[in-house]
Amino acid sequence: MPQTVTCLAVSFVLSIGVCRAQSVLDSILDARPHAWWGAMVTEVSTGDTLFMRNTERSFMPASVTKLFTTAAALEQLGPDYRYVTLLYADGNQIARTLQGNLIIRGAGDPSTGAPGPDRMDLFNAFADSLLALEIHEISGHVIGDDNVFDDIPLGADWSWEDLVYGYAAQVSGLTFHDAIVNVRVHPTRPGAPGRLSVTPELMDYFILRNQSVTLPRGRPLEEGHARVPNSNHITISSAVPLGNSDPEELAVHNPTLYFVHGLRTVLDSLGILVRGRSVDVDSLPAKLDYQGARVVARHTSAPLSELVATINKESHNLYAEHLLKTLGVEYPDPEEDSAPGSAAMGVAAAMRTYAAANIDLTRLQLVDGSGLSRKNLVTPAMTMKLLRHMALHPDTSISESFLTSLAVGGKDGTLEYRFTGNAAGFGRVRAKTGSLGNVSSLAGYVTREDGSILAFVIFANHFQGRHSPIHRIQESFVNALVRHYN
Repeated sequence: MPQTVTCLAVSFVLSIGVCRAQSVLDSILDARPHAWWGAMVTEVSTGDTLFMRNTERSFMPASVTKLFTTAAALEQLGPDYRYVTLLYADGNQIARTLQGNLIIRGAGDPSTGAPGPDRMDLFNAFADSLLALEIHEISGHVIGDDNVFDDIPLGADWSWEDLVYGYAAQVSGLTFHDAIVNVRVHPTRPGAPGRLSVTPELMDYFILRNQSVTLPRGRPLEEGHARVPNSNHITISSAVPLGNSDPEELAVHNPTLYFVHGLRTVLDSLGILVRGRSVDVDSLPAKLDYQGARVVARHTSAPLSELVATINKESHNLYAEHLLKTLGVEYPDPEEDSAPGSAAMGVAAAMRTYAAANIDLTRLQLVDGSGLSRKNLVTPAMTMKLLRHMALHPDTSISESFLTSLAVGGKDGTLEYRFTGNAAGFGRVRAKTGSLGNVSSLAGYVTREDGSILAFVIFANHFQGRHSPIHRIQESFVNALVRHYN
């Protein structure tokens, strides 16, 4: 039987109409009886629980996992934490030539060369620093050092079907352009191959096989993308009707080398000659020795508070995975038998935050930072404790960074097209969404008219069919909160 709050139990703390509200919320979830529902509503400041259903059952949270990752990162690293990527010259400069290697030492910054018109600015800045030193030639290699993290590029139990797509991009201590390439198929004439456009224009890093076809106007778009494992051999087989196009973010293999390749391309374009090769540090026969190398340029990221907002508003998987591994770098657990820059060490470090939130760690199972893994298991009650812990955090810079990082109903992020129009939750809901096959989650906060805050968690697992009916139920549930608990 579902766990619920009885009218007798809440009559001492809630106003008239609670029983009716309880009944309304139950009936909303019961509209999809074959879904496995877990839900909880709590008044943040008092801790009064207004609604419960299966609160101690384990659910796959999907991207609601990001709430756990970002909460731990904000609390332990701090909202002002920044990544610093360093460019080293390893060798002596003779006249206009660096007699040695150029090394980029990654710090795990997920945002370097972020997609957009400024994506090459970092490379241009590095090149300008070399030119300012009158370095016009590199006799050695351009080396990318990603060893701040371990060499496991994917999360535990990620589906192989996802790995070609940008939302399952590979994790590396040195990354560029979200470790993705944007490929768009433009129709030409019916029966003929489509035309491909690629961003960024680093075509020599990929081998693209164009098997796309143009369809007559009015036909449905059929997407087709594949990448040979452990390579950048990508096949595009989409069927695109006239009047349409097929844009896709595709994951690249070896983000470290992708970064190095991009930098070298810019160096070449600005007349800085590189005699050696583009190199991933893992292909070197010996460990890099920085003794004697000098820093010639550095890049500092935006503060963690901004990166967390990208994660939670846009549900950015790569950023979340980087934050988890960064926790493992900065705060390794000496009792954890894992590498400092691994996801497992990141989870071990994050557990300190979850313990502070009074979460039962013996039942909490997290294996990645983004929620792509179906091995993540949390309960509504655990998630509620985390939400209250962050909303009531004694460091207001942490609580404010967490709350403002969430998407706002009807306005931005993953909630831009939800809670729209005359929805009661429009502009009053801040929440994190989550979606996997047969999984839909929503967790966050609702602000009441008197300024007090309700926290809510709604998990749906094991349903069949499309997500949109589940979304409507979740939105109806939250809208009912606004109407009945004001």
